Amino acid sequence: QPLLEESGGGLVHAGESLTLSCATSAHAFSRVAMAWFRQRPGYEREFVAAISGGGRATNYADSVKGRSTISRDNASGTTMSLRINVLKLDDTAVYHCALRVSNYPSSSENDYDYWGQGTQVTVSP
Repeated sequence: QPLLEESGGGLVHAGESLTLSCATSAHAFSRVAMAWFRQRPGYEREFVAAISGGGRATNYADSVKGRSTISRDNASGTTMSLRINVLKLDDTAVYHCALRVSNYPSSSENDYDYWGQGTQVTVSP
């Protein structure tokens, strides 16, 4: 069972940028899609961004589209990242990375097989 561990969360000011990383022990890393989901206070967990196993296909939630980039380092075979620019107060959430045993990314959390514990991002005015 692959382990996923998020890092990079913290307290930031609105308008700043942040990069979250997800380290995984998954085998055949380049064959698995990965994604970020988040759970904001008082809300259900929601999709943020996903990337295919090969890294060529990505998709984003409307809430972060245009100011976020998801990427992965298939050369190292262990790390996937999410950079969010121009952070907003509404970006405050626990961010989870997820792994799907398929090359194809999905925005549905039901399609993901493994999850990390999450990292807290708090955006202050």
